[in-house]
Amino acid sequence: QVQLVESGGGLVQAGGSLRLSCAASGRTFSSYVMNWFRQAPGKEREFVAAIRWSSGSTYYKDSLKGRFTISRDNAKNTVYLQMNSLKPEDTAVYYCAAAYTMGRGDYWGQGTQVTVSS
Repeated sequence: QVQLVESGGGLVQAGGSLRLSCAASGRTFSSYVMNWFRQAPGKEREFVAAIRWSSGSTYYKDSLKGRFTISRDNAKNTVYLQMNSLKPEDTAVYYCAAAYTMGRGDYWGQGTQVTVSS
């Protein structure tokens, strides 16, 4: 059974940092792209970043480049999202998702709340 479990969310002041983790289990993800999405209250879910397990190639929402960094630890089957210089508009539930392509999710985690106070 495939499981994606996010952790690391919380409350942080504007300008602060958080690192989200997504622990993957239940199958081999080497052919997958691991994606991070977020959904703010009253807004549609949006793509944040992605990383290809096999090559480590990364992709970002343009407006987040330079503040957010996605990485992976193959030994731990875990993907990370380092978020720096956080802004109140980054407040959202962040989801990890696995798919064969960027920007999609065939498997989803339960989400982790990130709240940035001004």
